[in-house]
Amino acid sequence: MKQYLFAVHIVEGAPMPPQDEIQRMYRQVDDYNEELKASGAWVFAGGLQPTETATVVRAQGGKVVTTDGPFAETKEQLGGFWVINAADLDAALELAARASEACGGPVEVRPFQDEPPQV
Repeated sequence: MKQYLFAVHIVEGAPMPPQDEIQRMYRQVDDYNEELKASGAWVFAGGLQPTETATVVRAQGGKVVTTDGPFAETKEQLGGFWVINAADLDAALELAARASEACGGPVEVRPFQDEPPQV
């Protein structure tokens, strides 16, 4: 099995859905998480706080520099993620379609790098 990251994207400044819609999405994501667990695909998942809570840490010239805010200057930011096990990309894409449906947003699918061979 290969591991994949499903990254849920949010658009900064987009209007928030009504509270009842947000609660419906939370329930759908909870149901989806239970499906992943039951199927054995679940590894880990989590939602993220808003980008204004981010701190960027950089090691530069032997010093550590921290700055407030997100690293990327973009309107689209990471809102949450899943790490899943899937047999291949096609299986991961099928699971991602259900994830997008559950959370009501676009989901980027990226495979983890293969482990280097042990010497």
